[in-house]
Amino acid sequence: MDATTSGTPTVQYHNIPDQPITAIVAAPVSAFLRQVRHCFGDSTPGEFPLAANPSIVLHVLTTCNLDPQDLAKLEATCSFFRQPANFAPDYELSISELAALDMCQRRAIFKPMTDEERQSLKHRCGGSWKLVLRFLLAGEACCRREKSQAIAGPGHSIAVTSSGAVYSFGSNSSGQLGHGNTEEDWRPQQIRSLQGIRIIQAAAGAGRTMLISDAGRVYAFGKDSFGEAEYGVQGTKLVTTPQPVESLKDIFVVQAAIGNFFTAVLSREGRVYTFSWGKDSKLGHKTEPNDVEPQPLLGALENIPVVQIAAGYCYLLCLACQPSGMSVYSVGCGLGGKLGHGSRTDEKYPRLIEQFQLLNLQPMVVAAGAWHAAVVGRDGRVCTWGWGRYGCLGHGNEECESVPKVVEALRDVKAVHVATGDYTTFVVSDDGDVYSFGCGESASLGHNTAGEGQGNRHANVLSPELVMSLKQVNERVVQISLTNSIYWNAHTFALTESGKLYAFGAGDKGQLGIELANNQTERGNPERVDIDLN
Repeated sequence: MDATTSGTPTVQYHNIPDQPITAIVAAPVSAFLRQVRHCFGDSTPGEFPLAANPSIVLHVLTTCNLDPQDLAKLEATCSFFRQPANFAPDYELSISELAALDMCQRRAIFKPMTDEERQSLKHRCGGSWKLVLRFLLAGEACCRREKSQAIAGPGHSIAVTSSGAVYSFGSNSSGQLGHGNTEEDWRPQQIRSLQGIRIIQAAAGAGRTMLISDAGRVYAFGKDSFGEAEYGVQGTKLVTTPQPVESLKDIFVVQAAIGNFFTAVLSREGRVYTFSWGKDSKLGHKTEPNDVEPQPLLGALENIPVVQIAAGYCYLLCLACQPSGMSVYSVGCGLGGKLGHGSRTDEKYPRLIEQFQLLNLQPMVVAAGAWHAAVVGRDGRVCTWGWGRYGCLGHGNEECESVPKVVEALRDVKAVHVATGDYTTFVVSDDGDVYSFGCGESASLGHNTAGEGQGNRHANVLSPELVMSLKQVNERVVQISLTNSIYWNAHTFALTESGKLYAFGAGDKGQLGIELANNQTERGNPERVDIDLN
Protein backbone atom coordinates (compact mmCIF):
# COMPACT_ATOMS: atom_id res chain seq x y z
CA MET A 1 0.00 0.00 0.00
CA ASP A 2 1.26 3.49 -0.79
CA ALA A 3 1.42 5.40 2.48
CA THR A 4 1.14 8.74 0.70
CA THR A 5 -2.22 7.86 -0.79
CA SER A 6 -3.63 6.29 2.36
CA GLY A 7 -3.11 9.29 4.61
CA THR A 8 -0.43 7.54 6.65
CA PRO A 9 2.82 9.46 7.24
CA THR A 10 5.64 8.29 5.07
CA VAL A 11 8.12 5.99 6.83
CA GLN A 12 11.67 5.52 5.61
CA TYR A 13 12.51 1.80 5.48
CA HIS A 14 16.05 0.52 5.31
CA ASN A 15 17.55 -2.86 4.58
CA ILE A 16 16.82 -5.20 7.45
CA PRO A 17 19.41 -7.92 7.98
CA ASP A 18 18.06 -11.45 7.87
CA GLN A 19 17.83 -12.73 11.43
CA PRO A 20 16.83 -16.18 12.61
CA ILE A 21 13.82 -16.28 14.89
CA THR A 22 16.03 -17.27 17.80
CA ALA A 23 17.82 -13.93 17.52
CA ILE A 24 14.70 -11.88 18.20
CA VAL A 25 13.22 -13.93 21.06
CA ALA A 26 14.01 -11.86 24.13
CA ALA A 27 13.84 -14.48 26.85
CA PRO A 28 14.95 -18.11 26.70
CA VAL A 29 12.07 -20.50 26.20
CA SER A 30 11.98 -23.76 28.09
CA ALA A 31 12.26 -27.00 26.17
CA PHE A 32 8.63 -27.77 26.98
CA LEU A 33 7.41 -24.39 25.70
CA ARG A 34 9.56 -24.63 22.60
CA GLN A 35 7.95 -27.96 21.84
CA VAL A 36 4.39 -26.58 21.98
CA ARG A 37 5.11 -23.14 20.61
CA HIS A 38 3.23 -22.48 17.39
CA CYS A 39 1.50 -19.77 15.34
CA PHE A 40 -2.13 -20.88 15.39
CA GLY A 41 -3.34 -17.83 17.23
CA ASP A 42 -4.49 -19.22 20.59
CA SER A 43 -2.17 -17.00 22.66
CA THR A 44 0.23 -19.81 23.49
CA PRO A 45 3.35 -18.41 25.24
CA GLY A 46 6.14 -17.80 22.76
CA GLU A 47 3.95 -16.60 19.91
CA PHE A 48 5.69 -13.76 18.09
CA PRO A 49 3.68 -10.69 16.95
CA LEU A 50 5.23 -9.96 13.54
CA ALA A 51 2.53 -7.39 12.80
CA ALA A 52 4.38 -5.07 15.14
CA ASN A 53 7.02 -4.52 12.48
CA PRO A 54 5.39 -3.85 9.10
CA SER A 55 8.72 -2.96 7.52
CA ILE A 56 9.52 -6.67 7.43
CA VAL A 57 7.06 -7.19 4.62
CA LEU A 58 8.82 -4.57 2.52
CA HIS A 59 12.11 -6.29 3.17
CA VAL A 60 11.01 -9.75 2.05
CA LEU A 61 9.21 -8.45 -1.02
CA THR A 62 12.09 -6.22 -2.05
CA THR A 63 14.54 -9.11 -1.76
CA CYS A 64 12.25 -11.13 -4.04
CA ASN A 65 13.06 -8.53 -6.73
CA LEU A 66 9.42 -7.88 -7.70
CA ASP A 67 7.77 -5.08 -9.67
CA PRO A 68 6.35 -2.11 -7.69
CA GLN A 69 2.80 -3.17 -8.57
CA ASP A 70 3.49 -6.65 -7.21
CA LEU A 71 5.03 -5.15 -4.08
CA ALA A 72 1.94 -3.09 -3.38
CA LYS A 73 -0.41 -5.99 -4.10
CA LEU A 74 1.45 -8.47 -1.93
CA GLU A 75 1.97 -5.98 0.88
CA ALA A 76 -1.80 -5.48 0.98
CA THR A 77 -2.63 -9.17 0.87
CA CYS A 78 0.06 -10.80 2.98
CA SER A 79 -1.81 -11.75 6.15
CA PHE A 80 1.37 -13.09 7.72
CA PHE A 81 1.92 -9.66 9.24
CA ARG A 82 -1.67 -9.09 10.34
CA GLN A 83 -2.64 -12.44 11.84
CA PRO A 84 -0.98 -15.66 12.99
CA ALA A 85 0.34 -17.95 10.26
CA ASN A 86 -0.90 -21.52 9.92
CA PHE A 87 2.35 -23.37 10.39
CA ALA A 88 4.87 -23.96 13.15
CA PRO A 89 7.84 -21.60 13.02
CA ASP A 90 11.22 -22.81 11.84
CA TYR A 91 13.73 -21.29 14.27
CA GLU A 92 16.50 -21.49 11.69
CA LEU A 93 14.67 -19.25 9.19
CA SER A 94 14.96 -15.48 9.08
CA ILE A 95 11.77 -13.47 9.46
CA SER A 96 11.79 -12.57 5.77
CA GLU A 97 12.15 -16.23 4.84
CA LEU A 98 9.20 -17.12 7.10
CA ALA A 99 7.12 -14.41 5.44
CA ALA A 100 8.05 -15.70 1.97
CA LEU A 101 7.11 -19.25 2.99
CA ASP A 102 3.76 -18.00 4.26
CA MET A 103 3.07 -16.29 0.93
CA CYS A 104 4.16 -19.40 -0.99
CA GLN A 105 1.58 -21.42 0.92
CA ARG A 106 -1.14 -19.17 -0.46
CA ARG A 107 -0.29 -19.97 -4.09
CA ALA A 108 -2.54 -22.52 -5.78
CA ILE A 109 0.16 -24.83 -7.14
CA PHE A 110 2.16 -24.78 -3.89
CA LYS A 111 -0.68 -25.71 -1.51
CA PRO A 112 -1.01 -29.40 -2.44
CA MET A 113 2.73 -30.09 -2.40
CA THR A 114 4.13 -32.40 0.25
CA ASP A 115 6.92 -31.24 2.56
CA GLU A 116 9.38 -33.29 0.55
CA GLU A 117 8.20 -31.74 -2.73
CA ARG A 118 8.42 -28.26 -1.24
CA GLN A 119 11.96 -28.79 -0.04
CA SER A 120 12.91 -30.16 -3.45
CA LEU A 121 11.47 -27.06 -5.13
CA LYS A 122 13.30 -24.83 -2.67
CA HIS A 123 16.58 -26.54 -3.51
CA ARG A 124 15.85 -26.27 -7.25
CA CYS A 125 15.11 -22.55 -6.96
CA GLY A 126 18.36 -21.79 -5.14
CA GLY A 127 17.76 -22.69 -1.50
CA SER A 128 15.54 -19.77 -0.47
CA TRP A 129 11.78 -19.41 0.06
CA LYS A 130 12.08 -15.91 -1.34
CA LEU A 131 13.37 -17.40 -4.59
CA VAL A 132 10.55 -19.96 -4.55
CA LEU A 133 8.05 -17.11 -4.16
CA ARG A 134 9.57 -15.25 -7.09
CA PHE A 135 9.37 -18.43 -9.19
CA LEU A 136 5.69 -18.94 -8.34
CA LEU A 137 4.71 -15.33 -8.96
CA ALA A 138 6.61 -15.15 -12.24
CA GLY A 139 4.74 -18.19 -13.55
CA GLU A 140 1.38 -16.74 -12.56
CA ALA A 141 2.14 -13.39 -14.17
CA CYS A 142 3.23 -14.63 -17.60
CA CYS A 143 0.76 -17.52 -18.02
CA ARG A 144 -2.49 -16.13 -16.50
CA ARG A 145 -2.81 -19.14 -14.22
CA GLU A 146 -6.05 -19.16 -12.25
CA LYS A 147 -7.41 -16.42 -14.54
CA SER A 148 -9.68 -16.31 -17.57
CA GLN A 149 -8.05 -16.67 -20.98
CA ALA A 150 -8.83 -17.10 -24.67
CA ILE A 151 -6.83 -19.10 -27.21
CA ALA A 152 -7.03 -18.31 -30.94
CA GLY A 153 -6.01 -21.66 -32.38
CA PRO A 154 -5.62 -22.70 -36.03
CA GLY A 155 -9.25 -22.67 -37.18
CA HIS A 156 -10.76 -23.26 -33.73
CA SER A 157 -10.85 -21.39 -30.45
CA ILE A 158 -10.86 -22.14 -26.72
CA ALA A 159 -12.07 -19.87 -23.92
CA VAL A 160 -11.51 -20.59 -20.22
CA THR A 161 -13.51 -18.75 -17.56
CA SER A 162 -12.08 -17.63 -14.24
CA SER A 163 -14.02 -20.46 -12.58
CA GLY A 164 -12.41 -23.07 -14.86
CA ALA A 165 -15.25 -23.77 -17.31
CA VAL A 166 -14.22 -24.28 -20.96
CA TYR A 167 -15.96 -23.14 -24.14
CA SER A 168 -14.94 -24.10 -27.68
CA PHE A 169 -16.00 -23.14 -31.20
CA GLY A 170 -14.85 -23.21 -34.82
CA SER A 171 -13.39 -25.97 -36.96
CA ASN A 172 -14.00 -29.48 -35.64
CA SER A 173 -12.86 -31.88 -38.35
CA SER A 174 -10.73 -33.82 -35.85
CA GLY A 175 -13.01 -33.48 -32.82
CA GLN A 176 -10.84 -30.69 -31.41
CA LEU A 177 -13.87 -28.90 -29.89
CA GLY A 178 -14.38 -31.75 -27.44
CA HIS A 179 -18.17 -32.06 -27.83
CA GLY A 180 -18.23 -35.71 -28.89
CA ASN A 181 -18.68 -35.02 -32.60
CA THR A 182 -16.91 -33.53 -35.61
CA GLU A 183 -19.45 -30.87 -36.47
CA GLU A 184 -18.27 -27.30 -37.04
CA ASP A 185 -19.98 -24.71 -34.84
CA TRP A 186 -19.53 -20.94 -34.56
CA ARG A 187 -21.51 -20.73 -31.34
CA PRO A 188 -19.40 -21.02 -28.16
CA GLN A 189 -20.45 -24.21 -26.39
CA GLN A 190 -19.34 -25.36 -22.97
CA ILE A 191 -17.56 -28.71 -22.85
CA ARG A 192 -19.98 -30.52 -20.55
CA SER A 193 -17.87 -33.63 -20.03
CA LEU A 194 -15.46 -31.50 -17.96
CA GLN A 195 -18.08 -30.75 -15.32
CA GLY A 196 -16.47 -30.87 -11.88
CA ILE A 197 -12.96 -30.32 -13.29
CA ARG A 198 -11.45 -26.85 -13.01
CA ILE A 199 -9.28 -25.96 -16.01
CA ILE A 200 -6.55 -23.34 -15.52
CA GLN A 201 -4.62 -23.53 -18.82
CA ALA A 202 -5.32 -24.36 -22.47
CA ALA A 203 -3.33 -24.87 -25.67
CA ALA A 204 -4.60 -25.24 -29.23
CA GLY A 205 -2.79 -26.68 -32.24
CA ALA A 206 -3.86 -27.78 -35.71
CA GLY A 207 -6.75 -30.18 -35.07
CA ARG A 208 -5.76 -30.65 -31.43
CA THR A 209 -6.57 -29.18 -28.01
CA MET A 210 -4.94 -29.66 -24.62
CA LEU A 211 -6.37 -28.56 -21.26
CA ILE A 212 -4.72 -28.51 -17.84
CA SER A 213 -6.65 -28.79 -14.58
CA ASP A 214 -5.86 -27.22 -11.22
CA ALA A 215 -4.84 -30.71 -10.09
CA GLY A 216 -2.08 -30.83 -12.73
CA ARG A 217 -3.85 -33.35 -14.99
CA VAL A 218 -3.69 -32.95 -18.77
CA TYR A 219 -6.68 -33.64 -21.03
CA ALA A 220 -6.30 -33.89 -24.79
CA PHE A 221 -8.69 -34.29 -27.72
CA GLY A 222 -8.66 -34.02 -31.49
CA LYS A 223 -5.77 -35.67 -33.31
CA ASP A 224 -4.24 -38.36 -31.12
CA SER A 225 -0.63 -37.56 -32.09
CA PHE A 226 1.61 -35.26 -30.07
CA GLY A 227 3.83 -34.75 -33.10
CA GLU A 228 1.35 -34.02 -35.86
CA ALA A 229 2.33 -31.70 -38.68
CA GLU A 230 0.01 -28.74 -39.19
CA TYR A 231 -0.93 -29.73 -42.69
CA GLY A 232 -2.46 -33.17 -43.12
CA VAL A 233 -3.71 -35.70 -40.60
CA GLN A 234 -1.53 -37.94 -38.50
CA GLY A 235 -2.46 -40.26 -35.69
CA THR A 236 -4.42 -43.46 -35.80
CA LYS A 237 -7.74 -42.12 -34.49
CA LEU A 238 -9.68 -39.02 -33.52
CA VAL A 239 -10.62 -38.25 -29.92
CA THR A 240 -13.78 -36.15 -29.73
CA THR A 241 -14.06 -35.67 -25.95
CA PRO A 242 -11.39 -34.65 -23.41
CA GLN A 243 -9.35 -37.66 -22.28
CA PRO A 244 -6.63 -37.68 -19.61
CA VAL A 245 -3.12 -38.15 -20.96
CA GLU A 246 -2.04 -41.25 -19.06
CA SER A 247 1.65 -40.82 -19.80
CA LEU A 248 1.56 -37.53 -17.83
CA LYS A 249 -0.35 -38.82 -14.81
CA ASP A 250 2.76 -38.78 -12.61
CA ILE A 251 3.74 -35.22 -13.62
CA PHE A 252 1.94 -32.21 -12.15
CA VAL A 253 1.62 -30.07 -15.29
CA VAL A 254 0.96 -26.31 -15.23
CA GLN A 255 1.37 -25.36 -18.92
CA ALA A 256 1.34 -26.93 -22.38
CA ALA A 257 2.59 -25.59 -25.71
CA ILE A 258 1.84 -27.14 -29.11
CA GLY A 259 4.42 -26.52 -31.82
CA ASN A 260 4.72 -27.92 -35.30
CA PHE A 261 5.89 -31.58 -35.07
CA PHE A 262 6.14 -31.54 -31.27
CA THR A 263 4.36 -30.76 -28.00
CA ALA A 264 5.91 -29.49 -24.76
CA VAL A 265 4.64 -29.39 -21.18
CA LEU A 266 5.91 -27.62 -18.09
CA SER A 267 5.75 -29.21 -14.64
CA ARG A 268 4.94 -27.52 -11.35
CA GLU A 269 8.62 -27.77 -10.39
CA GLY A 270 9.72 -25.97 -13.56
CA ARG A 271 10.84 -29.00 -15.57
CA VAL A 272 10.19 -29.18 -19.32
CA TYR A 273 9.09 -32.35 -21.11
CA THR A 274 8.62 -32.81 -24.86
CA PHE A 275 6.83 -35.29 -27.10
CA SER A 276 7.93 -36.32 -30.59
CA TRP A 277 10.13 -34.57 -33.11
CA GLY A 278 13.13 -36.22 -31.57
CA LYS A 279 14.47 -37.61 -34.85
CA ASP A 280 18.19 -36.86 -35.15
CA SER A 281 18.00 -35.62 -31.56
CA LYS A 282 16.42 -32.28 -32.56
CA LEU A 283 15.16 -31.81 -28.99
CA GLY A 284 17.94 -33.69 -27.29
CA HIS A 285 16.33 -37.12 -27.64
CA LYS A 286 15.26 -39.56 -30.36
CA THR A 287 11.57 -40.42 -30.64
CA GLU A 288 9.00 -41.15 -33.31
CA PRO A 289 6.25 -38.67 -34.32
CA ASN A 290 3.57 -40.85 -32.69
CA ASP A 291 5.46 -41.28 -29.41
CA VAL A 292 3.17 -40.59 -26.44
CA GLU A 293 5.84 -40.75 -23.73
CA PRO A 294 7.16 -37.43 -22.37
CA GLN A 295 10.91 -36.94 -22.56
CA PRO A 296 12.72 -34.53 -20.21
CA LEU A 297 14.38 -31.64 -21.98
CA LEU A 298 18.06 -32.34 -21.39
CA GLY A 299 20.97 -29.95 -21.21
CA ALA A 300 21.30 -26.57 -19.54
CA LEU A 301 17.77 -26.49 -18.08
CA GLU A 302 17.89 -29.81 -16.25
CA ASN A 303 18.64 -28.05 -12.96
CA ILE A 304 17.16 -24.60 -13.68
CA PRO A 305 13.44 -23.95 -13.01
CA VAL A 306 11.38 -22.72 -15.96
CA VAL A 307 8.29 -20.54 -15.46
CA GLN A 308 6.97 -20.33 -19.04
CA ILE A 309 7.32 -22.19 -22.35
CA ALA A 310 6.38 -20.96 -25.83
CA ALA A 311 6.38 -23.08 -28.99
CA GLY A 312 6.74 -21.88 -32.58
CA TYR A 313 7.43 -23.55 -35.89
CA CYS A 314 9.87 -26.30 -34.88
CA TYR A 315 11.42 -24.43 -31.93
CA LEU A 316 10.83 -23.84 -28.24
CA LEU A 317 11.51 -20.90 -25.93
CA CYS A 318 11.87 -21.31 -22.15
CA LEU A 319 11.72 -18.47 -19.62
CA ALA A 320 13.93 -19.53 -16.73
CA CYS A 321 14.06 -18.24 -13.15
CA GLN A 322 17.51 -18.21 -11.55
CA PRO A 323 18.90 -16.58 -8.40
CA SER A 324 20.67 -14.07 -10.63
CA GLY A 325 17.45 -13.14 -12.44
CA MET A 326 15.25 -14.18 -15.36
CA SER A 327 16.66 -15.53 -18.62
CA VAL A 328 15.54 -17.09 -21.91
CA TYR A 329 16.75 -20.34 -23.48
CA SER A 330 15.92 -21.60 -26.98
CA VAL A 331 16.15 -24.97 -28.70
CA GLY A 332 15.20 -26.43 -32.08
CA CYS A 333 15.26 -25.09 -35.63
CA GLY A 334 17.27 -21.90 -36.13
CA LEU A 335 15.93 -20.94 -39.56
CA GLY A 336 15.49 -17.18 -39.86
CA GLY A 337 17.52 -16.54 -36.72
CA LYS A 338 14.51 -17.21 -34.47
CA LEU A 339 16.62 -18.88 -31.75
CA GLY A 340 18.27 -15.52 -31.03
CA HIS A 341 21.92 -16.59 -30.95
CA GLY A 342 23.27 -14.52 -33.83
CA SER A 343 23.14 -17.37 -36.36
CA ARG A 344 20.64 -19.58 -38.17
CA THR A 345 21.97 -22.90 -36.94
CA ASP A 346 19.84 -25.46 -35.11
CA GLU A 347 20.30 -26.16 -31.41
CA LYS A 348 19.77 -29.71 -30.10
CA TYR A 349 19.88 -28.59 -26.48
CA PRO A 350 18.59 -25.43 -24.77
CA ARG A 351 20.99 -22.54 -25.14
CA LEU A 352 20.98 -19.27 -23.22
CA ILE A 353 20.14 -16.17 -25.30
CA GLU A 354 22.96 -13.91 -24.11
CA GLN A 355 21.80 -10.71 -25.82
CA PHE A 356 19.46 -9.78 -22.96
CA GLN A 357 22.42 -9.38 -20.63
CA LEU A 358 24.04 -6.97 -23.10
CA LEU A 359 20.76 -5.03 -23.31
CA ASN A 360 20.47 -5.02 -19.50
CA LEU A 361 16.95 -6.38 -19.87
CA GLN A 362 15.19 -8.76 -17.45
CA PRO A 363 12.79 -10.92 -19.54
CA MET A 364 9.36 -11.35 -17.94
CA VAL A 365 7.17 -12.72 -20.77
CA VAL A 366 8.16 -14.69 -23.90
CA ALA A 367 6.18 -15.31 -27.09
CA ALA A 368 7.11 -17.65 -29.94
CA GLY A 369 5.57 -16.90 -33.33
CA ALA A 370 5.84 -19.20 -36.30
CA TRP A 371 9.08 -17.59 -37.51
CA HIS A 372 9.82 -14.81 -35.03
CA ALA A 373 9.85 -14.28 -31.28
CA ALA A 374 9.33 -11.51 -28.74
CA VAL A 375 10.02 -10.70 -25.09
CA VAL A 376 8.71 -8.11 -22.65
CA GLY A 377 11.23 -6.90 -20.09
CA ARG A 378 10.66 -5.91 -16.48
CA ASP A 379 11.17 -2.27 -17.48
CA GLY A 380 8.48 -2.51 -20.18
CA ARG A 381 10.79 -2.67 -23.18
CA VAL A 382 9.90 -5.04 -26.02
CA CYS A 383 12.47 -7.07 -27.95
CA THR A 384 11.84 -8.99 -31.18
CA TRP A 385 13.97 -11.22 -33.36
CA GLY A 386 13.77 -13.79 -36.16
CA TRP A 387 12.32 -13.53 -39.64
CA GLY A 388 11.12 -9.94 -40.20
CA ARG A 389 8.79 -10.55 -43.13
CA TYR A 390 5.86 -8.11 -43.44
CA GLY A 391 7.36 -5.99 -40.65
CA CYS A 392 6.45 -8.43 -37.87
CA LEU A 393 9.49 -7.36 -35.81
CA GLY A 394 8.31 -3.75 -35.67
CA HIS A 395 11.64 -2.21 -36.69
CA GLY A 396 10.27 -0.37 -39.73
CA ASN A 397 11.60 -2.88 -42.27
CA GLU A 398 11.41 -6.54 -43.24
CA GLU A 399 14.94 -7.48 -42.28
CA CYS A 400 15.79 -10.56 -40.22
CA GLU A 401 17.30 -10.12 -36.77
CA SER A 402 19.28 -13.05 -35.39
CA VAL A 403 19.54 -11.58 -31.87
CA PRO A 404 16.90 -9.78 -29.79
CA LYS A 405 16.55 -6.11 -30.72
CA VAL A 406 14.61 -3.46 -28.79
CA VAL A 407 11.60 -2.08 -30.66
CA GLU A 408 12.49 1.60 -30.55
CA ALA A 409 9.08 2.72 -31.80
CA LEU A 410 7.67 1.53 -28.44
CA ARG A 411 10.24 3.33 -26.29
CA ASP A 412 7.55 5.53 -24.72
CA VAL A 413 5.28 2.55 -24.00
CA LYS A 414 5.57 0.36 -20.90
CA ALA A 415 4.55 -3.08 -22.19
CA VAL A 416 3.19 -5.83 -19.96
CA HIS A 417 2.12 -8.47 -22.50
CA VAL A 418 3.13 -9.61 -25.98
CA ALA A 419 1.62 -12.12 -28.41
CA THR A 420 3.00 -13.43 -31.69
CA GLY A 421 1.59 -15.38 -34.62
CA ASP A 422 2.49 -16.03 -38.23
CA TYR A 423 4.40 -12.83 -39.05
CA THR A 424 2.19 -10.82 -36.67
CA THR A 425 2.87 -9.22 -33.28
CA PHE A 426 0.65 -7.57 -30.65
CA VAL A 427 1.81 -5.61 -27.60
CA VAL A 428 -0.35 -4.61 -24.61
CA SER A 429 0.74 -1.62 -22.50
CA ASP A 430 0.32 -1.20 -18.76
CA ASP A 431 -2.66 1.12 -19.32
CA GLY A 432 -4.43 -1.41 -21.56
CA ASP A 433 -3.61 0.09 -24.96
CA VAL A 434 -2.88 -2.38 -27.76
CA TYR A 435 -0.33 -2.02 -30.56
CA SER A 436 0.05 -4.35 -33.56
CA PHE A 437 2.36 -4.77 -36.53
CA GLY A 438 3.22 -7.25 -39.25
CA CYS A 439 1.08 -9.11 -41.76
CA GLY A 440 -2.37 -7.60 -42.28
CA GLU A 441 -3.87 -10.61 -44.02
CA SER A 442 -7.38 -11.58 -42.84
CA ALA A 443 -7.75 -8.17 -41.13
CA SER A 444 -6.23 -9.72 -38.00
CA LEU A 445 -4.24 -6.57 -37.01
CA GLY A 446 -7.41 -4.65 -36.14
CA HIS A 447 -6.50 -1.49 -38.10
CA ASN A 448 -9.89 -0.91 -39.67
CA THR A 449 -11.32 2.28 -38.23
CA ALA A 450 -13.11 3.34 -41.43
CA GLY A 451 -15.88 0.80 -40.91
CA GLU A 452 -16.64 -2.70 -42.13
CA GLY A 453 -15.82 -3.08 -45.81
CA GLN A 454 -13.88 0.19 -46.03
CA GLY A 455 -10.26 1.11 -45.75
CA ASN A 456 -7.19 -1.05 -46.39
CA ARG A 457 -7.52 -3.38 -43.43
CA HIS A 458 -5.25 -5.95 -45.08
CA ALA A 459 -2.24 -3.64 -45.29
CA ASN A 460 1.02 -4.78 -43.72
CA VAL A 461 2.33 -2.62 -40.87
CA LEU A 462 6.11 -2.27 -40.49
CA SER A 463 6.11 -0.33 -37.20
CA PRO A 464 3.85 -0.59 -34.14
CA GLU A 465 0.52 1.20 -34.51
CA LEU A 466 -2.12 1.77 -31.86
CA VAL A 467 -5.17 -0.43 -32.53
CA MET A 468 -7.81 2.29 -32.47
CA SER A 469 -10.65 -0.19 -32.96
CA LEU A 470 -9.82 -1.66 -29.52
CA LYS A 471 -9.36 1.80 -28.04
CA GLN A 472 -13.01 2.43 -28.90
CA VAL A 473 -14.05 -0.54 -26.75
CA ASN A 474 -13.38 1.72 -23.73
CA GLU A 475 -12.10 -1.14 -21.60
CA ARG A 476 -8.62 -2.11 -20.48
CA VAL A 477 -7.27 -5.04 -22.49
CA VAL A 478 -5.31 -7.59 -20.44
CA GLN A 479 -4.63 -10.39 -22.94
CA ILE A 480 -4.24 -10.82 -26.69
CA SER A 481 -4.23 -14.18 -28.45
CA LEU A 482 -3.69 -14.69 -32.17
CA THR A 483 -3.39 -17.63 -34.51
CA ASN A 484 0.13 -19.03 -34.62
CA SER A 485 -0.02 -21.06 -37.83
CA ILE A 486 1.45 -20.86 -41.33
CA TYR A 487 -1.47 -22.73 -42.93
CA TRP A 488 -4.57 -21.16 -41.36
CA ASN A 489 -6.00 -17.68 -41.83
CA ALA A 490 -5.37 -15.70 -38.65
CA HIS A 491 -7.88 -14.41 -36.14
CA THR A 492 -7.34 -12.44 -32.95
CA PHE A 493 -8.91 -12.26 -29.48
CA ALA A 494 -8.76 -9.33 -27.07
CA LEU A 495 -9.76 -10.04 -23.46
CA THR A 496 -10.68 -7.10 -21.23
CA GLU A 497 -10.24 -6.67 -17.50
CA SER A 498 -13.96 -7.20 -16.91
CA GLY A 499 -13.93 -10.56 -18.75
CA LYS A 500 -15.40 -9.41 -22.05
CA LEU A 501 -14.00 -11.11 -25.16
CA TYR A 502 -13.68 -9.36 -28.53
CA ALA A 503 -12.79 -11.08 -31.81
CA PHE A 504 -11.68 -10.01 -35.29
CA GLY A 505 -9.91 -11.49 -38.31
CA ALA A 506 -10.70 -14.72 -40.17
CA GLY A 507 -13.99 -16.38 -39.29
CA ASP A 508 -14.58 -18.80 -42.16
CA LYS A 509 -14.70 -21.79 -39.79
CA GLY A 510 -16.65 -20.10 -37.02
CA GLN A 511 -13.49 -19.52 -34.99
CA LEU A 512 -14.52 -15.95 -34.07
CA GLY A 513 -17.48 -17.14 -32.04
CA ILE A 514 -19.79 -14.74 -33.89
CA GLU A 515 -22.17 -15.35 -36.77
CA LEU A 516 -21.09 -13.96 -40.15
CA ALA A 517 -23.28 -13.18 -43.13
CA ASN A 518 -23.28 -15.67 -46.00
CA ASN A 519 -20.79 -13.67 -48.05
CA GLN A 520 -18.46 -12.87 -45.15
CA THR A 521 -15.32 -14.77 -44.20
CA GLU A 522 -13.77 -12.26 -41.77
CA ARG A 523 -14.50 -9.39 -39.44
CA GLY A 524 -12.35 -6.24 -39.55
CA ASN A 525 -13.57 -4.58 -36.37
CA PRO A 526 -13.59 -6.18 -32.91
CA GLU A 527 -16.95 -7.69 -32.06
CA ARG A 528 -18.10 -8.95 -28.68
CA VAL A 529 -18.24 -12.73 -28.27
CA ASP A 530 -21.23 -13.87 -26.25
CA ILE A 531 -19.26 -15.27 -23.29
CA ASP A 532 -18.59 -13.74 -19.89
CA LEU A 533 -15.20 -15.11 -18.90
CA ASN A 534 -15.37 -13.67 -15.39
